[in-house]
Amino acid sequence: MPETPESHPDIATARRVLDLEIDALKAMSASLDGQFHQAVETILKAKGRIICTGIGKSGHVARKIAATMASTGTQAMFVHATEASHGDLGMISPDDVVLALSKSGETSELSDVIHYTRRFGIPLIAMTARRESALGQAGDIKLIIPDAAEACAETNAPTTSTTLMIALGDALAVALLERRGFKADDFKQFHPGGKLGSMLRSAADLMHREGELPLIQLGTPFREGVQRMSEKGFGVIGVVDTIGHLKGIVTDGDLRRFIASGGAASKIEDVMTKSPITVAPDTLAAAVLRTMNERKITTLFVVSDNRPVGLVHMHDLLKAGVA
Repeated sequence: MPETPESHPDIATARRVLDLEIDALKAMSASLDGQFHQAVETILKAKGRIICTGIGKSGHVARKIAATMASTGTQAMFVHATEASHGDLGMISPDDVVLALSKSGETSELSDVIHYTRRFGIPLIAMTARRESALGQAGDIKLIIPDAAEACAETNAPTTSTTLMIALGDALAVALLERRGFKADDFKQFHPGGKLGSMLRSAADLMHREGELPLIQLGTPFREGVQRMSEKGFGVIGVVDTIGHLKGIVTDGDLRRFIASGGAASKIEDVMTKSPITVAPDTLAAAVLRTMNERKITTLFVVSDNRPVGLVHMHDLLKAGVA
């Protein structure tokens, strides 16, 4: 039987690694206890920051955990365990909490950090696979990961263990985020750039305003309404009443369908769609895009107190990098 991509030994290796790590993650989930809750409480009560530290691959994970926490409302920073012994201990204050990572718990480079926390009464959260290790015994709070086999059994290179540490760090960050009531608007403040930043912008950030809006009043003659729509170039026009409330819209598609039906219109409201889909100014750009895709439309009026205050076109989302 010819070999297919799905039956290649590489695929079998990948599945073995993933299954092994999945089993280890399930074991860690089942073993979580009150120490995790205590870690969350300790961090929430801290007046300072959470200092994440480690060496080697655990150090890389510690840096990632610090970055995730910092972007989700928990003041955090990474301190390299070796650099700490050469002056960077000064970055750690008595108001901080230290999260130290080491699978073995016997990493010699962590000794100075551990001693520093003991000397100045700084809470120490130990993330390790070995409770009775030097780090495990020193920790005020012990986050014990399963001492599972590494996926790279031949070399024992950190694989499964780092996956577990990353996942447990994510769990801490999310628990803290939820306890603080950290929302998308807060998240947006820390992510102004890139695709993520674009998705977290609001309709008010992207919309056309005031004089640009294609608006006409109820009772406007049909021909005048069509001419106004063509002048604005959005392919849509909003129909408002005498107090400025949006009563309906007319799109290019509405006009084509009306003309194809052979109908006759004297006023613009004869062809308008009543109670159109709208969004509020604080609607996230991602939600605006989702609404457009679901409704198969390319424009949305932005409405506040029933009055149109803006218009977002699909082109605006494309230009902002949202779509």
